[in-house]
Amino acid sequence: MLWIPTLSAAEEIPTAVVTYVSLLMFVQFGFDWCWASFCTALLLLPSVLKSYLRSKLRHAGHFKRNIHYTECLLFCSLMALALYINYCSIVGWQLFLLLLLVSLLCSVHELLGQMYYNRMLYPRQQKLYNKTKIFASQATVVITYGVLIISAGFLEVFFRSVRKAWAMESCLVAGAFMVFAIYNVVVMQNPRVYNPYRYESLLHAFKNELRVVERIRSTPGSLRLILAFALLLLPQALMFNTRVFFLLATAEQGGLDCSLQDVGFAQGTIGVLAFSVGAVLGRILREHYGIKSTFWLFAVPLTLSPVFYMMMSQHPLLDNMLALCLMTFSAQFCFGFGLNGCMAFVHCISGERYRNTVDYLYIPLVASVMLLPMALSGWLVTWLGFKSYFLLDACCAPVAWLALGLLKIKRMI
Repeated sequence: MLWIPTLSAAEEIPTAVVTYVSLLMFVQFGFDWCWASFCTALLLLPSVLKSYLRSKLRHAGHFKRNIHYTECLLFCSLMALALYINYCSIVGWQLFLLLLLVSLLCSVHELLGQMYYNRMLYPRQQKLYNKTKIFASQATVVITYGVLIISAGFLEVFFRSVRKAWAMESCLVAGAFMVFAIYNVVVMQNPRVYNPYRYESLLHAFKNELRVVERIRSTPGSLRLILAFALLLLPQALMFNTRVFFLLATAEQGGLDCSLQDVGFAQGTIGVLAFSVGAVLGRILREHYGIKSTFWLFAVPLTLSPVFYMMMSQHPLLDNMLALCLMTFSAQFCFGFGLNGCMAFVHCISGERYRNTVDYLYIPLVASVMLLPMALSGWLVTWLGFKSYFLLDACCAPVAWLALGLLKIKRMI
């Protein structure tokens, strides 16, 4: 089963570009915070549409072959991004479309990888190898995020050019990804039985996915569930992009004036590591005690992350890397740990439609409720300033707790 860790690693390498590095790329090329946050939020659209993409890919079958095709397209799109940055005049919407293409291919690749995993392994085998798969994914995320950002900072110093640095960065990502893709061609085996190809029209696929919406509407108290879910994730959504602006902004703007290397170490390495540790500990606790008995234990930390950035904005500790890493670790640990509480909403809504709700419904739901606040966060922080913005964001936490109590969510889940 040598393909399990390498396929998981191949899923995460290009995903790092669109989920985090893309925001830094927009900022480094001189786009304002409003445009950067809006475009970065729209890059979540393929994740929102994962349910629809799953229906098309499942009926097409031939998962192994399509994985190789998608990996080839991902390599080409990353190289096209590098060539565009290096040789063309950077236009915001053109850069956004290239990154959106990468994001779409990432979603397709993740879905195909999960389908291939389910096809190759029996449920008992999946239970045995799930830890290997999760460890490979999280280790790749921790290494990739930090290395990408830190290396981009060094390349900017080396080339003395933002364009050349990010072009080389895209080439390095494409090269690392291709190594795993070639290895996957060698080690991945053919599934026991291929799905026969069956054509499905766009209209038919769309009607199938409307059943998901109907399922949500028919769930008792569905409106309260969605409202509570959105309020629970609101503090995180408002903080997702603005924490990067805060780290990069100058002291005159109210930020910490960090270099890309500082951001890469604190946010890309320490932060992602804290998120992974929190997510794993939360999953263990949830599986051991059940989601109902631990719901509030997850809900409270999930909304607390902005408090740490509020503390940093009110009392900025410039040039204190230890304090920055401690605050970042605490904020991201709360985020990863608290996300386990969102599974209560997903299980209540999904019913028996999806065998694996984490991959097929959990991510689209989270991306859907976070997209709009993320898109508006750049405009809000420009208008309010960091101190007022993070104070407002932190105040969303007790509002979410009050709403969860008034809506009696625990009785519903």
